Amino acid sequence: MSGLSMESMYQEIILDHYKHPHHRVLLEDFDAEVHHVNPTCGDEVTLRVQVRDGAIAALGWQGEGCSISQASTSVMSDLVVGKDIASALALQELFLGLMQSKGSAHLGDEDADALEDAVAFEGVAKYPARVKCALLGWMAMKGAVAQTEGARP
Repeated sequence: MSGLSMESMYQEIILDHYKHPHHRVLLEDFDAEVHHVNPTCGDEVTLRVQVRDGAIAALGWQGEGCSISQASTSVMSDLVVGKDIASALALQELFLGLMQSKGSAHLGDEDADALEDAVAFEGVAKYPARVKCALLGWMAMKGAVAQTEGARP
């Protein structure tokens, strides 16, 4: 696949998640809630998680901002719901590494497969001002999960 068609496919994934966000509802039954704001551009997200037996049983969010922040939160929510906390945090670390690569990430097939649609944000890493947008929901999830650690026996 040529670079251009791969890039346009990635743009389609981002646009689709922006127009049709997944898990975009605030849970009524939740164990932790966080509200994160990107002061640079005003993007914000409120995210709630429900943790059961060491796994993210449910995650819901509301937010406003650019297509990158909203689509990235949608993709993240698809990836982590149903995963145990350690796996969800490992995905967050993997995505963080991708975003900090300045566009020169060399993901192995296993990492690319694990990130699924999140690899579509690889191009965002070339634009430091947009990296915080892509990370907003991921950092909110990490913060919410951290609040639940030790909260349950």
